[in-house]
Amino acid sequence: MPATKRIPVSEKTWKELGKKKEPGQTWDELLEQLHTKAMKNQVASKAREAKDGDLETVSLDDV
Repeated sequence: MPATKRIPVSEKTWKELGKKKEPGQTWDELLEQLHTKAMKNQVASKAREAKDGDLETVSLDDV
């Protein structure tokens, strides 16, 4: 694992994250899992916007 970094968080955030952490799971694994879910949700949201016509698109010919 690369160098360890410290991330200051509030006590409330620490407790909420702790509720999501599985036994034996590292904090690094939990944060990676949460990040992956957030990116998937972002892609899904953009796909829904594109499907509904709410997303501004550009033709590849114009790029």
